[in-house]
Amino acid sequence: MTTLLGYRSLVQEAAALRSGVDDPLDAVRRTCDRIDAVDPRIQAFVPEPGRRERLSAAARELAAAGPPGPAGRPALYGIPVGIKDIVHVDGLPTRAGSALPPEELAGAQAAVVDRLSAAGALIAGKTVTAEFAVTAPGPTRNPHNPAHSPGGSSSGSAAAVAAGMIPLAIGTQTVGSMIRPAAYCGVVGFKPTYGRIPLDGVIPNASSFDTLGCYATELAGIALAAPVLCDGWRTADGDGPVRPPVLGVPAGPYLERADEEALRAFEAQREALAAAGYEVREVPVLADFAQIVEQLFTMNRYEVARAHTEWFARHTGLYREQTTAAIHQGQPIGDAAYQAARERRAAFRERLAADGADAGIDLWIAPAATGPAPAGLTTTGSSIMCLPWSNAGLPSLSLPAGRAANGLPLGLQLVGRSGADESLLAWADGIERVLNGTAGAPGGPTGGRRARSA
Repeated sequence: MTTLLGYRSLVQEAAALRSGVDDPLDAVRRTCDRIDAVDPRIQAFVPEPGRRERLSAAARELAAAGPPGPAGRPALYGIPVGIKDIVHVDGLPTRAGSALPPEELAGAQAAVVDRLSAAGALIAGKTVTAEFAVTAPGPTRNPHNPAHSPGGSSSGSAAAVAAGMIPLAIGTQTVGSMIRPAAYCGVVGFKPTYGRIPLDGVIPNASSFDTLGCYATELAGIALAAPVLCDGWRTADGDGPVRPPVLGVPAGPYLERADEEALRAFEAQREALAAAGYEVREVPVLADFAQIVEQLFTMNRYEVARAHTEWFARHTGLYREQTTAAIHQGQPIGDAAYQAARERRAAFRERLAADGADAGIDLWIAPAATGPAPAGLTTTGSSIMCLPWSNAGLPSLSLPAGRAANGLPLGLQLVGRSGADESLLAWADGIERVLNGTAGAPGGPTGGRRARSA
């Protein structure tokens, strides 16, 4: 039986395609063969008749239009990419995991897809999302154990990368919709600073939080894709050792939301990082966590309800129970309550930034999810471990970090300062090495890329 897990290194595939060792048609054949073999069980992709023919034609067009040799080939030349099905792609319908007529949801191609195409990527297809990126799960299964959830709402994107169908996928996060699936599926997920990737052409969930991001099997793949996707990416200069980051543990009621197994694993991760030379500081923050949750919920549900005003009025009966409940929760929230919640969020962001600065914290670390992927396909799991960081609009990563007793993956969440995405990725390189058991001293020769000061 074909294994449901796979590994496709984005960096290796990109190097082979740019150099001419491989060609886009070969990449398409591998992609489509793997989708045909694995996706009937995983259901990460939205079904697409004629996918192989469409992709083969796109690969031939790319090869004919591009430079005849390696020189000048863009970063993602020939790379097949999965696109979450709330993101518009020319020639592919957008269904957003819903039963609404696709023509109702149609729109111009998203800016993020334009950026991928300009970098030479091929669109492998639409990946499954929870309905309208809220909480009603799609059919996708976890490649590590199909009886368990892959997370959500970017379920198909994370699972497709974990199953080796594609080396890169695009998702979105409103609260925990990228980081949690990355942890559940054992891949690397990157959610940039809010607004770092334009949302043009993306169906909104809650526009004050929605953020585009990407998945790969390893951090190096994220580092290759991020400059293509993000506005104003600053390439770090220099190759020498750098100051290691000071890591902050957010002690208090937030961390207590993780389950016992996740907390035991997190303690082991903290100890491994400290043993590798990282300074890890406990900082009492988020004491008013219950109020932070309520504030985000008020803003989120208000915005969900407004985003669906017209569609919901025309197609109420086509919405699933969870999405209908979210809209009903948001409808009675008035403008005054919403504005008050926005003001509380602004104060929270300032307070969190000040707390981190006062404690000298470069990166916050925390479990990426409350535990391993839950059994069954009726839930996408809890997003609570991502909530404060999404509320603050901060860049975050989930790195694979061992396994639970049942064999399912766990993730370590790293959170950087607003706008300091480059530093987050650079510092994460050394942390990834610790988690993989291959680290030297932090910031030393095996400690990764030079990090810019955040």
